[in-house]
Amino acid sequence: MLEAGEVSARELLDAHVARIEAVNPQVNAVVAFDPEVGMARAAAVDEARAKGEPLGPLAGLVTAHKDLTDTADFPTTHGCPLFADNQPKADSLIVARAKEAGALAVGKTNTPEFGRGSHTFNPVYGTTLNPYDTTRTCGGSSGGAAVALRTGMVAVADGSDMGGSLRNPAGWNNIVGFRASPGVVPAVGPGPAHPRLATEGVMARSVDELVMHLDVVSAQTDADPLSRGLELSQPLDLPDRPLRVAWSRDFGGLPVESEVLAVLDALPPVLEELGWEVVETQPDFSGAHEAFLALRGWLNATGMASRLGDRMTQLKQTIQDEAEAGRGVTAQQVADGLDTYRTLWGRAATFFSEFDLLLGPVSQVAPFPIETEYPTMVAGQTMETYIEWMKSAYYITMMGAPALSLPAGFTADGLPTGVQMVGGPWQDVTVLRAAKALEEATGHGLVKPAVLEGVG
Repeated sequence: MLEAGEVSARELLDAHVARIEAVNPQVNAVVAFDPEVGMARAAAVDEARAKGEPLGPLAGLVTAHKDLTDTADFPTTHGCPLFADNQPKADSLIVARAKEAGALAVGKTNTPEFGRGSHTFNPVYGTTLNPYDTTRTCGGSSGGAAVALRTGMVAVADGSDMGGSLRNPAGWNNIVGFRASPGVVPAVGPGPAHPRLATEGVMARSVDELVMHLDVVSAQTDADPLSRGLELSQPLDLPDRPLRVAWSRDFGGLPVESEVLAVLDALPPVLEELGWEVVETQPDFSGAHEAFLALRGWLNATGMASRLGDRMTQLKQTIQDEAEAGRGVTAQQVADGLDTYRTLWGRAATFFSEFDLLLGPVSQVAPFPIETEYPTMVAGQTMETYIEWMKSAYYITMMGAPALSLPAGFTADGLPTGVQMVGGPWQDVTVLRAAKALEEATGHGLVKPAVLEGVG
């Protein structure tokens, strides 16, 4: 519509601003809202289009950036009162690339404090609610981004993922979230180059829309030693042959709630209707949990904890507890964790030499009540930490594998559930193409949330 002149960037922005004003009070996803920033950019896009000047691939599309990433036009609070007035002087790379591609930013998207935990609440902006049931969590840590996309408040959005933060909220908000292979989305700034447990990425309402944004943010750069880029066709091609799929309901014995399993169990017949071969199996994930905790603890202790020092006592208790545990991680545990990471990568390479994909749960539970900070029990098993219920996501992180969360259906209570689609090392395009095929076969992502009823 933009390219055909049926709508101007200013008109499109006005429509999104109206949607934000109508819906955001119900869900609290967009924060630091400042439409004037987007207005200035929209005017520039319209003027350039009128002159016939070349425009970026996101020109005129409205966005908001996760409140963990630096933005020169908006504050970056990390959901922490200590940074409530933090105004970065420059954009992070993922933000700068969206801006250069013509996206119109109108604010930030809400996140848990410092992105810790998969439930989006913090003392600065409050809690973000699930648009399908506002008594339930939207997940996290890219929860605000997922809700803003699903409710049409933005057209494109970014996020980040260490233990599932792009995938879990995507599954719980009926959108697509993609954790690409390490280095596909470049990382520029402090922190170790490898292993890259945390990575930035994108979310969208469909696979093709995700690819449009991913193509912008994944361009190769020499500033990141792992950067490799990604060749993407647009629109994305479907698989050119039947796929061989490993199917696992629980990734080898993880506790998964029955309401999640009921949704997932409807998928294998759909895969077979696509002509794909389905085999019940999964890789060997042994050692992934211990290695993830050790490496995450090491990163916490050498990153946020060392940066904040005594001010750590002002953060939520789960962050303090995790930082304290991180300080106790030994050099040998870090070395063992790195060795396990390499072992898991090798196991993935061997496993995916026989299979094109691994499919299984994104999350082990359905969206829980917003009053619950985190699940302490899953399918009768006690969770020892505030992140242990996300093993289904961080096991995949520890394989270094590309993984996508795709809408898979709804629980009996109408809560969205995602299926995790995992590929072999560097097989990002295989995952994306398969996801598009399954997306078209099910149509689950077209079901709109309850908060949009009656909204124009």
